[in-house]
Amino acid sequence: MAFNDPIAELLTKIRNATRAQHRYVDVSLSKMKLEIIKILQQRGFIAHYLESSERKKIRVFFKYLPDRSCVIHGVKRVSKPGLRRYVGYSNLPKIYGGIGNAIVSTSKGIMVDEEAKRQKVGGELLCYIW
Repeated sequence: MAFNDPIAELLTKIRNATRAQHRYVDVSLSKMKLEIIKILQQRGFIAHYLESSERKKIRVFFKYLPDRSCVIHGVKRVSKPGLRRYVGYSNLPKIYGGIGNAIVSTSKGIMVDEEAKRQKVGGELLCYIW
């Protein structure tokens, strides 16, 4: 099935799988999705991921707390194909007082809001995760 917005597809699959308390979810492989998943792993939102080049899929394994609640509480797509949102490094929002992260696509690659502020680059605000 073809999707017009592959990032929204990734975030929706993550949101639905965590709400249903699945151990993992499979998503189609693309460079941008892989970079977003790497950021999620670095920030501690997912346990790990497996990349299958021959199947062109990424299997994302979720991280759960001992009471079986997921570490990911929410995911929101901000910039959409119909309405792109661009921000400067000084206007990057704080998500839940710094608990969450904003993922930004900059000229230096995809990065979290803290790294974009440190490098003083703005860009397209892809999504929020908390």
